[in-house]
Amino acid sequence: MSAEKTPVENLTEEQAAAELAFLAAEIARNDELYHGHDAPELSDADYDALKRRNDAIEKRFPQLIRADSPTVRVGAAPLATFAQITHSRPMLSLDNTFSDEDVRDFVGSVYRFLGQLPDDSIAFTAEPKIDGLSMSIRYEQGRLVNAATRGDGTTGENVTENIKTIKEIPNRLPAGAPDVVEVRGEVYMTKSEFLALNAKMEAEGKQTYVNPRNTAAGSLRQLDAKVTASRNLKFFAYAWGEMSEMPADTQMSMVEKFKEWGFPVNPLMKRLTSVEDIIAHYKDIGLKRPDLDYEIDGVVYKVDRLDLQGRLGFRSRSPRWATAHKFPAEQAFTHVERIDIQVGRTGALTPVARLTPVTVGGVVVTNATLHNEDYIKGIGNSGERIREEEHDIRVGDTVIVQRAGDVIPQVLDVVMEKRPSGAVPYEFPKKCPVCDSHAVREKNEKTGKLDSVTRCTGGFVCRAQAIEHLKHFVSRAAFDIEGLGAKQIDFFFEAEDESLRVRTAPDIFTLKKRQEGSTLTKLENIDGFGKVSVKKLFDAIDERRTIALHRLIYALGIRHVGETNAKLLARAYGTYEAFEKAMKEAAELSGDAWNDLNNIEGIGEIVARAIVEFFKEPRNVEVIDRLLAEVTPQEAEQIAASGSPIAGKTVVFTGSLEKFTRDEAKARAESLGAKVAGSVSKKTDYVVAGPGAGSKLDKARELGVEVMDEDEWLVFIG
Repeated sequence: MSAEKTPVENLTEEQAAAELAFLAAEIARNDELYHGHDAPELSDADYDALKRRNDAIEKRFPQLIRADSPTVRVGAAPLATFAQITHSRPMLSLDNTFSDEDVRDFVGSVYRFLGQLPDDSIAFTAEPKIDGLSMSIRYEQGRLVNAATRGDGTTGENVTENIKTIKEIPNRLPAGAPDVVEVRGEVYMTKSEFLALNAKMEAEGKQTYVNPRNTAAGSLRQLDAKVTASRNLKFFAYAWGEMSEMPADTQMSMVEKFKEWGFPVNPLMKRLTSVEDIIAHYKDIGLKRPDLDYEIDGVVYKVDRLDLQGRLGFRSRSPRWATAHKFPAEQAFTHVERIDIQVGRTGALTPVARLTPVTVGGVVVTNATLHNEDYIKGIGNSGERIREEEHDIRVGDTVIVQRAGDVIPQVLDVVMEKRPSGAVPYEFPKKCPVCDSHAVREKNEKTGKLDSVTRCTGGFVCRAQAIEHLKHFVSRAAFDIEGLGAKQIDFFFEAEDESLRVRTAPDIFTLKKRQEGSTLTKLENIDGFGKVSVKKLFDAIDERRTIALHRLIYALGIRHVGETNAKLLARAYGTYEAFEKAMKEAAELSGDAWNDLNNIEGIGEIVARAIVEFFKEPRNVEVIDRLLAEVTPQEAEQIAASGSPIAGKTVVFTGSLEKFTRDEAKARAESLGAKVAGSVSKKTDYVVAGPGAGSKLDKARELGVEVMDEDEWLVFIG
């Protein structure tokens, strides 16, 4: 999907909602690949373009911000291979900037939030952004007690023993350090160490590694710490989590304290006050980049004073007081050898360019996602040109590819002067390459425009969709059945013996019974299984006969319903029976059930329509009925009440606030568990009105909503 689409200011609200739904799903998928599996599939430039597009749409249409928006998510869930550690304080990601103007906007936003004039009185630190694996290392009474990856920002993988093999990380802190210290930073592999490792692997006839970042991440996630020790990993400290007492009051002095304690810190870090000096330092680091023995992909800016950081606070997934200024992407030329079509769980046909291998920034790339039929033709989702009219992508073309990270590149353009005389336009298939069912582009009933994605109409008849749905069903965020991975799903799906065959989700839970009553091939006699592993598999399946409601809803594989939306639906309806009944009652897209679904915070019309359409399909309901004969969904857990009087309440701020800025008021309310809305409705609990409050105040009084002024509000929230 191209980042070059209809200008955001020209989008209709419906177009914006549809695009936000796509962006939430696509960015979440790539987060999981990058953070969870060290196997990214999208270039940094492409990924950043998607996030910028999402942010711009949300800024123009704040009423459409989704609960599963990329602006409220961090990283991906930790791998099940390791024990998990819950971070005492979340490990959040940073927003990105890409131009000098973006940096000026960031600095200006800091001054505006704090209500100050931009007079260069606020200092910022600037340091290289290391391309490695984020790590949090905890010390108690001066002794290293555990270490965890970032994971999903809340929970990470316990890699304590592996971290202890990194010589640069002290096992004990010097006398005088606080009782509890969490040092955070980046684990990385040097370029020279990476090249030496690849030379060794090549000499031994083994497969070489792709890049230092993924190699460092893979090395740290070894079950055998001896392997980690052999990789000579490095570490830079630059942040902290829980501290029983703060030994300094600025970012710069905290990093200097880390250095005193024995941690490596980056020597290129500087403290600067003017925007021009900040940008000059960015350019200087960029010039030094090729000669550094470690990979960097930008420069990080942070407000230096910790008290100001505290006032600025956090958005849902990133701090307001920091940003990452990314370096430009890298480009190269290569040839398109062929175009393959991949079929996904929802039937989407995705074209993939197979490229003549080319090295871009030290990484060999061979594939590029071409997104959809229109992208190949050079057309954006709204019909606009994203390349010159004749610059469609054809087999045999020489293309310009771009990457800024260690992932599949983006095809930017075609070099027309080098197009072979026999190259013909690519014909997008009208039938599914897997099941031969018709492949169609659905039309939006309201706009009359074709969807950008071509989909197979085969549904569960299509092997690719059925298999991908089963893989989704048993995935970690769904039923999470140990021992039933992609390889096993493929085996059971293709099994000729009916006692072994698994074609739909309920078949998983009848497998044991069918095996016990069969006189045909026993699973334990098949290569790759055995009596012990079969027992473990059946036990793992039986353990999932009782399942959390949100996991069941997510496992159904409804379009646009990710983990976050599944949790919202579970909390809203409480039981599966109530959920399914409401979805069936909403079938006409009108009435109380339909309105209630649309009024769930984070569930918009696009998602609501997809859910209702799913339950209108008799085959889906039949599969679910068979599944519910085997499994029991639990009632949803309700959000526990906290000590805050506004936890779970909806608040609206209106008028000219004088005690704090609007951003500060919203951030404070959200930190106490409240939901901040932009308009007053029957579901509003409190309205905080400053001078000049108008129609929202009138609406609150009309509905009987409790109204407070700023002083009353501050007393109320304590």
